[in-house]
Amino acid sequence: MSAGVRVLVVDDQPNIVDMLATVLRFHGFAVTTAGTAAEALRLARAESPHLVVLDVLLPDGDGFTLCRELRAAGHQVGIVFLTARDAPRDKIAGLTYGGDDYVTKPFSVDELVARVRAVLRRIRPGSHPDTGAVLRYADLELDEETCQARRGGRLLTLSPTEFKLLRYLMLNPGRVLSRTQIREAVWSYDFGGASNVVDTYIGYLRRKLDPGPPLIVTQRGFGYALRAGG
Repeated sequence: MSAGVRVLVVDDQPNIVDMLATVLRFHGFAVTTAGTAAEALRLARAESPHLVVLDVLLPDGDGFTLCRELRAAGHQVGIVFLTARDAPRDKIAGLTYGGDDYVTKPFSVDELVARVRAVLRRIRPGSHPDTGAVLRYADLELDEETCQARRGGRLLTLSPTEFKLLRYLMLNPGRVLSRTQIREAVWSYDFGGASNVVDTYIGYLRRKLDPGPPLIVTQRGFGYALRAGG
């Protein structure tokens, strides 16, 4: 589990920022986002992230310069460059300026998460970012280590997909999640299955959570939220 690990995602393409934030939150990271170098520098100073996923080409500068500024200011944050620039000299430059890894676009989401975890293991060897933890919301408990979930102490019989769906909702309590966000996080970014798969599994999960007050709320026209009290 990555609870308590803060990641700053810096990219000027909103679709990439959205997708990365969704995936990293699904894996338990606390995510902040920025679209410019200036905003990223401000957030890095204010929030002291453990790791930055950093685009090289930004509207007001470049990631290499930002990386150098962070290192000069004494920030020991992990830095994973994310860029379309795949020439060997660019990779060497990124690592020379203080980057910890370099991922080129287009990229695999699973590979990026693996790279992020690998960098965190190197820079935070005693933190065990992948150790399991128990998520709690209202009378729900979800144990990531044993892959078990309970409501009011009652063990829920969930399929792996239902477990992943409940986990994603519990990582984002109260937040309205669109069907696209849920589909990308639970079924992967490039899922090509039925368009109503989210609605179907929300229905399955609601039935598994009965009896008890409803916890999964439909926000008509937007998506779903885990919200106690409706």
